[in-house]
Amino acid sequence: MAGLENQSSLSIGENNYNNCSAKFLDLEALDCPICTDPLTTTILQCENGHIACSTCCNKLRNKCPSCALPIGHIRCRAMERVLEAVIVQCPNAKFGCTQKFSYGKKLTHEKECTFSLCSCPARNCNYAGYFKDLFTHFFIIHYGETGYNYQFIFGKSLEVCFELTDYTSIVMKEYIDSLLFVVQCFIESYGVYVTVSCIAPSALEVGEFSCHISTVVEKYNMTFESCKVKRIRKLNLQTPKEDFMLVPSYLLFEHQSGNLKRQALKLRICINKLNQE
Repeated sequence: MAGLENQSSLSIGENNYNNCSAKFLDLEALDCPICTDPLTTTILQCENGHIACSTCCNKLRNKCPSCALPIGHIRCRAMERVLEAVIVQCPNAKFGCTQKFSYGKKLTHEKECTFSLCSCPARNCNYAGYFKDLFTHFFIIHYGETGYNYQFIFGKSLEVCFELTDYTSIVMKEYIDSLLFVVQCFIESYGVYVTVSCIAPSALEVGEFSCHISTVVEKYNMTFESCKVKRIRKLNLQTPKEDFMLVPSYLLFEHQSGNLKRQALKLRICINKLNQE
């Protein structure tokens, strides 16, 4: 009888073990130790077992920062399996997102999640919210402020004027789709970098856009075509390295602002909504 009791209890224990689900509390263990972003497949390792994401391996020229051995040629399939097995809720669950996904897809989902918070592009404003709520906030709070009263319709050109400082931006409001577009100007010694961005997540619901920019001067005409306008959740105040129009300094003019004379720039901007299948 004693033997049967032991056998029965062992069987029950095995069933409980097979049916249990583990809780992974330290999710930082699933982040790349170099860039600290959530790991995504493919995960790579050196011969000593140090891991890194493929992007970091390329930046490090395949030299492990922990032991200096080559890294980037061996896949860490065990870690990839763990990554796929850990299911997490969207960080925006408290704002209404109900999606769940493997931890390795966290970064991709956050970029596309319609509930991702977007920061107000107005100077010295700390508001962040759902991208359509952001439009309402901007219209109510920042109405009448310099550079924030431009309104436009997709497919129609709008002329904008900038009084240039070290960094200048204007916000264009598109009412039909309740979207904000920001035109940023960065002054460098050889000209002005101009970028156009949409303040919204990269979600299908938002849509995709192209942009045509041209200078407004008497003697010269310069144009720029952007096949796809970037959708961003927060302004980047660093001079861009791609997707910009460079306007030479000789196309600027002086503009009287009170007792001050400042360099200024006039542009004609047309934003088009791309057809989506």
